[in-house]
Amino acid sequence: MLRLVREGTFPCLDLAKLALPEKLDEAAPDTLAGHLFDGLQRGDITSIRGVIHGAYAAGLPMEVLGDEVIAPAMVRLGHSWEEGRIDVMHEHRGTLLCAGVLHELRPALEANAESDRPVAVGGNPEGDHSYLSSLLIQLMLLDAGWAAINLGPNTPLASFGVAIRETTPRLVWLSACYLPDPKRFLAEYRQRYDQALAARVSMAVGGQALQHAIQGVLPATFHGLSLSELARFCRSLHPRPRPPKRGRPCTDHA
Repeated sequence: MLRLVREGTFPCLDLAKLALPEKLDEAAPDTLAGHLFDGLQRGDITSIRGVIHGAYAAGLPMEVLGDEVIAPAMVRLGHSWEEGRIDVMHEHRGTLLCAGVLHELRPALEANAESDRPVAVGGNPEGDHSYLSSLLIQLMLLDAGWAAINLGPNTPLASFGVAIRETTPRLVWLSACYLPDPKRFLAEYRQRYDQALAARVSMAVGGQALQHAIQGVLPATFHGLSLSELARFCRSLHPRPRPPKRGRPCTDHA
């Protein structure tokens, strides 16, 4: 339903009728990020749900929601913990609440999915326990018409090889926010890249841990730091067909 509204298939449908948790005005992403941070810090799931669901339903692309609303709010939450203004309990609680609300979007993202959609598989490498980055990539891919399989955090690179063999993907993504042993990672990654190359699978890599020395020697089809960059690349691989507009166009009545 949300996708149909966002794509304009129901030209005159009122978003308020979707019973969203909160009615959002057309707010800038930085304003939404501030509201989300407040909800995360308080552990207020109703507020968190209202910002995320409301922004998506109002038309904010998943990649913009990730880059300009969720990421700044989570960074701010992390800084608050580092500076001693909140406990790690508050940071962990906020992360899990945010992830839970994002999971609630999945049925809407998969609505009217094409039967022949391409497969993408990915996650975070061993030693990287971050959770939200690959979840956001998965949801962005679902929204772009892919069958996206998220292997989650702390996944050995050998398991990515198993996934390539068993799921026959068109794309593999690897998000690395932390690498405990960069040299070991690079050696193991090259094996996976060679495997992907032989199988004609695109390899997309990104994350804070890859933006310095390693990225320069890391072979990949795509390098990037933002969800929006990755979204553009994925949509170039698989331009999703839009459903035909139906019904009469809306007309304003004075």
